[in-house]
Formats: sequence, C-alpha cells, structure tokens
Amino acid sequence: MSYNIPPHLTGLSSEEVLASQKKYGFNKIKEGPENSWLTLLLNILREPMLLLLIAVAIIYVIVGDYSEAIFMFGAIVVVSGISFYQDNRSKKALEALEKLNEPLSTVIRNSKVIQIPTHEIAVGDLCIIEEGKMINADGKIVHSNDFSVNEASLTGEAFSVLKSLETDDKNVYSGTLVVSGLAVFEVEKIGQATKLGKIGTSIQSIQDERSPLQIQITKFVKGMAIVGVIIFLMVWGYSFWQSGKIMESLLVGLTLAMSILPEEIPVAFTTFMALGAWKLMREGIIIKRSSVVETLGSTTIICTDKTGTITENSMQLKALFDYRTNQLYNDKQFMDNALSELIQLAMWSSEPVPFDPMEKTLHKVYEQTQKEDQRQNYQMIHEYPLEGKPPMMTHLFENEKKERIIAAKGAPEAILAVSNLTDSERDDLRQHIKNLGKQGYRLLGVAKAHFEGNDFPEKQQDIDFEFLGFTVFYDPPKQGIQEVFQHIYDAGIKVKVITGDNEDTTKAIAQQAGIINTSPAVNGAEIVKHTQTELIELSRKTNLFTRMFPEAKLAMVNAFKKDEEIVAMLGDGVNDAPALKAAHIGVAMGNKGTEIAKEAASLVIIDDDLDKLVVGIAAGRRIYTNLKKAIQYIISIHIPIILTVSLPLFLGWIYPHIFTPVHVIFLELIMGPTCSIVYENEPMEKGTMNQKPRKITETFLSWKELNLSILQGLIIAAGVLFAYQLTAQKGGDEETTRAMVFTTLIFANILLSLTNRSFTYSIFETLKYKNKLFSIVIGSTLVLLFAILYIPIFADFFHLVGLRAKELATALVIASISVLWIEGYKWMKRKK
Repeated sequence: MSYNIPPHLTGLSSEEVLASQKKYGFNKIKEGPENSWLTLLLNILREPMLLLLIAVAIIYVIVGDYSEAIFMFGAIVVVSGISFYQDNRSKKALEALEKLNEPLSTVIRNSKVIQIPTHEIAVGDLCIIEEGKMINADGKIVHSNDFSVNEASLTGEAFSVLKSLETDDKNVYSGTLVVSGLAVFEVEKIGQATKLGKIGTSIQSIQDERSPLQIQITKFVKGMAIVGVIIFLMVWGYSFWQSGKIMESLLVGLTLAMSILPEEIPVAFTTFMALGAWKLMREGIIIKRSSVVETLGSTTIICTDKTGTITENSMQLKALFDYRTNQLYNDKQFMDNALSELIQLAMWSSEPVPFDPMEKTLHKVYEQTQKEDQRQNYQMIHEYPLEGKPPMMTHLFENEKKERIIAAKGAPEAILAVSNLTDSERDDLRQHIKNLGKQGYRLLGVAKAHFEGNDFPEKQQDIDFEFLGFTVFYDPPKQGIQEVFQHIYDAGIKVKVITGDNEDTTKAIAQQAGIINTSPAVNGAEIVKHTQTELIELSRKTNLFTRMFPEAKLAMVNAFKKDEEIVAMLGDGVNDAPALKAAHIGVAMGNKGTEIAKEAASLVIIDDDLDKLVVGIAAGRRIYTNLKKAIQYIISIHIPIILTVSLPLFLGWIYPHIFTPVHVIFLELIMGPTCSIVYENEPMEKGTMNQKPRKITETFLSWKELNLSILQGLIIAAGVLFAYQLTAQKGGDEETTRAMVFTTLIFANILLSLTNRSFTYSIFETLKYKNKLFSIVIGSTLVLLFAILYIPIFADFFHLVGLRAKELATALVIASISVLWIEGYKWMKRKK
C-alpha cells in the first residue's frame, strides 16, 4: 500500500530503533507468570483418574504387592505422559494461532513506509494508522486528515472523537480504534507503560464463554463422577462386610470407581477442538476461540457483506457520467476535456492521502488525465467527514491566492438531495442510477459549491451544491463465487446479503454471484422502524438488505438470533464490526479486512477466499460428528467394564474379583488414545455437507443415541459375562476364566471402535476410510494382548494364562456377536 506522507516525516533510523528498544523494551503487555513444569505436573496430578491410580498404588505398597505397585506407578507415568502430550499439542496449536493473530503495524523508518509485527514498535517510531485499524501504542499526532477515533475501550464512551494537530487533544491511545481517516503519530509509550497497560486489561485475560456443548459434557461427566462415588462407597462397604479386609475391599471399590469415571470425555473434547482449530489454521482459517469450531458446523444462516466479501474490492472506474453533456464516457474516453472538472472535483472530494480503493482510483485517474497536478498548491482548510444516511462527505481547499475548491461526493441519493436541481432533473438522474445499478455498477455522485468567508455551516447538507455527475465503478464478483454459494445452499444454509450499497447494484451482483433471491430488497432506513417481531418476520422472507448502516446490520443479526438461527456474519469494514461481534460466528477477511473487523470477528479467512468458510463449516460438522462417535464409544465400552467388575461380586459368582485395578487401567490406556486421537482423525462421512445443519438447542446426544450406546454396552457386557460363565462351567480355573473374559472384552473393544466409525454405513464401507491411526492403535492393542497372554512374566503379572486356539476363536465369536449386531441396525437404517 502506498502513502503520500509529507517528506519531513522520516522516522527512526535502524540504529535509533535498536537504541529505543534497548532502553524501553518491546511493545508487550506482561502476562501472568509462566507455568513451571512443577505447576503443570501438579495440575495433571489433580485429574481424578490419576488420583485413583495413586491411591491404588499406595494400597499395593501397603499390602506388599510390589509388582502391582510398580505397574501402577508406571501407569501414572504413562497417563501423565499422554496428558502432557495432549496438553502440549493443544498449547502449541493455540500458540501458533496467537502468532497469526498478532496484527502488523505500519511505521515510517529510514524515510520508508514498512510493516512490522506490533510487538516491535519502538518509542519514537512514526506509526501510520487509518480507518479500520487498531492503535497499538500511545502517542501524539504529527499529521492527519479526516481522522476520528473510538476510545470506548478506555472511556466507555461509544461515540467517535475527531483529532488533529488543531484539536486540543492530539493524543492517541493503544487499544482504541480508528473510525475514519488517516493519521501519523509519534510513539511516546509502549507495552506496560501505555494507558491500556496500566489499566491491566488484555484480550488474553478475557475468559471465553463456554459453549452449550461444553456445558452439556461437563454436566454429564459430573453426573457420572457422582454416580461413581456412590457406587464406590457401596462396593467398598459390601466387600468389607463380606471379607472383613479393609484394604482388599478398598481395592475392589477403587477398581470399580476407575471403570465408571469417564475421564476420557473432557480430554476428547479439548483435543478435538484444539486440533480442529490447528488443522483449520493450516487451511488458511484462523480460529480465535477453539469452541467456535463446534459452532461452525451448525451454521444455519450466512449474512454476507457485498464489497470485498462477495466482490474483489478492486473498484475499477469503468465510466464517468457528465451531467452538463448528459453523456456516459467509458474508461477509454477519460482524456476528453469535457470530463476535466468532474475528474478534478471527484479527486478533491477524496482524502488527500487516500486509503479507500475508490479514492485511490480517483487519485490515479486524476494523475493520468490532468496536465497540471495542483495537489501540492492547495491546503485543506475545512472538512465534513463521511456521514448521513445515505452518506456523503465534503472537503474545502484553498491556495495561497485564497482561491477555493469545495468538492463533495457520496451516495447518489445524498448528492442529488443537496444539489440545486429541479424535480424532473432529479427524476432523470435517478433513472440513470437505476439503469447503471442494474448492471452491477456502483455509483458516487460528485458536486461542487462556492462559499465565501469562514462561517461554515454546521452541516454539509446546508451548503448549496451544483451537481457535476457520477463516477461509475465496477467491483466484480470474486472468481468461483457461484460454486461457493452452491456448496452453501447444498449444505442447507441460507444466504442473506447485508450491504451499504443500493438495491439495483446489490441485485445485479447477487445474481452474478449465484445468490438465490425471489423477494424485494429491504432498505436500512425501513429496518429501524420495525418492532422485533416484525424484524423476525422480515428476516425469514428477505434475502437482500441494502443501504444498511451499522445499527441496521446489528438489528438484523439480532433478529436472526432471536429466530433461533445460528448466524455467521461475513464482513471486512468498520461498519461491519458491531454485527461481527454480535453474530455466533463473526468472519473477517484477513487480506482486505480492517483491523476493527478482525478484532470483532471470531474467525479470520487469511486469503479472503470465501470457499474457506465452506471448508470451516465442513470441518465443524466433521469434528462434531466424530466427537459424538467418540463419546458413544466411551459410554458403550465403560458399561461392560463396570458390570464385569461389579456383578460377579454382587451375585456371588465363583471368582468375584475377576478384574483388578491393573486390568482396568490397561483397558483405560487403550481407550484413551482411541477416543481422543484416533476418532479425531476420522475423515468426514460422505453426504455430510448435503445434510441440513443441526439445531444448536438440541442435546448433544439424543435419548435415541444415548439408548443405542447403552444397549451396545449392555450386549457387550452380556457377551463378556457369558464368556465368564462358559469357561467357569467347563471347569476353568480363575486364571483361565480371567484370560477368557479379558480377551473377549479387548476383541469387543476393537470391533466396537470399528463399528462406531459410522452409525449409517457398514463396517466394510468404513474400513476404506483413510485413518492410519486406527491401524496403529488396533495393531498395538493386539500385540500387547498376545504379549500378556503368552509371555510368562506378563501373564503372571496379570494373573491369567495363555488361551488355546479354540478358546481364542470362542472369545472372538462371542465378541463379534455382541458387537456386530449393530450392522443389522445400520442396514435397516440405510434401507429407510
């Protein structure tokens, strides 16, 4: 981006930057103390499962079972290691996201305009800030035009404040937002020394609101934990009443508590969300809160701005309409002398240092068509910033001879309203606006005025203007945008266009972009007149909202939310920020989006490619579905473990303690990676993006899904206990019976993990899914099982014996029958 910065503003030299950073440090607000490895370890050791393991290990030491105690201490190390690994992966993913979230700042150094990471701003730097950017240090303005700032983050006042070299307050502050114009300020304070730093507020200190899914999962896990404590006390008491041995009874109770506690569920949730955000980051999508990943998949409405979101924001000047000749000139005729005044006034009505794409184009056309460049000869003496509904702006310039130029531009309707025209002339011009708008062109009206003296009217609308003509811009839809919207419609998601442009231009661009529209557009001015109920009704039948201002955009987003829609709002401008913040998912453009828009959004598309939003929605749906599968697997496999530990004891079977803590923890070590890492890596099921989005209000697991998982668990438990009785009835000793039960349960676990990859498609279909982790985990499980069965030292430790081929086959058959019945259920589901 090029800036016409006054030549006397040279900035710091490289040596001065180093000296400043050495003296004042870097532009960072200090965070809390870094967690030491000891703190991290203590946090992990507070996990309920580890506390149970420690308790069991201590009891084994007390009763003198040292080999079991060593195994349990080894399990503690392994479980802690897995927690460290998962925490580290999540932490690294979030750190990488944080780095990408750090904005770049524009500074003048060595007389050159460059961009640097914000933390490298030094005291004495000259920072350039413009509309839509966040100010990242405290300082004093040294150059500005049409500059206003919102200081709500410091003062709580929502209105914008005009600041310049002439105003009493020339100071700007870190954490505040530029509403309009451009300024250069000299940095006086950075990091902790800024006003924001002293207040001690930081974005990182703001706690994210917990998502509905997080709340549901936490409630479920707490409920299971309470049940676990009650059953643990019952079993401990019952076992002690039977045996009279307190330590042995405590071990039995703790074994059952370990089998009940679903500690894999919160781990799975955290892993799925963090890794989901990390994977999306690699796709060019920055997720600012990992819980947004879950919400993405349930998006029901996409509200999109037009300029820069649907369109390229290239703002090509395609034509000029000159009012005096009543003629439309194309871009090859701009050298025509008849257009000279229109081009000049269009440029003078723009910012002297342009930052808007249209204004940059007008300055460029002025340079290409005018014989003499007068910009250095005139100084701005007064300005009326962009305001009004619809908006316009006016600039007053004067040279040394006191010759004046008063130029205005803005929405065609606004310029026509202030111009000295008859009703019939206005009607003719409105027809031109309509005709050009229908072709997708964006128009700005241009006018001039004459005013003596310095007693300027309070409002620009009170000046008497002479109408000059229209600038006719074309901002084409982005390449491939039609396919993007088709994917969105295929996913059952509605599209609403919310733009500041007029109805005719919006309709034309929407049609070219493939947006479905069968109802009239609604104007922003109408929206503020409606009640909440009327807005909800309007929101259901309207797809195009035009001439929208920030309050109107916000009102529509809130109306969609009230109607129980999950709203993704796409925008890149300052006027989109309130709506981006209010939406369930605010989506900003990373390339052409303003800093304010990116700050307000919860998701940033780095390269402005709207197709990435479809990628994000697909990822959200995949993650949500896979998390459900993982949790259903956890519920199903916990039930047979619980019943295998408890029923032989309560029913007085021949071998009441068929499982000890070492068997349960072995099963937990297999289940943990399966649910949190393997299922997370599952690809998206076919047809996922052709389904309607789920309702955010629905329970994570419906009663039907929960009942199915419980049924799966009960049937597996029946199979495992059948294997127990079958072996015992044939005269099998405790070691053989335990081996049979243990093997049947592990075979069932492997088969369950495979069948639960889909509750629609068959196991033969899901085996084609590309997920190497499944092969690794299943292979490792079988290797460990056979090592335990057939290597004497392990078999002795687990108190079991190796099974003959016939017994292995029997275990596999029982496991297959108790698990694979679900394939019949899936077949009937597909038939329906």
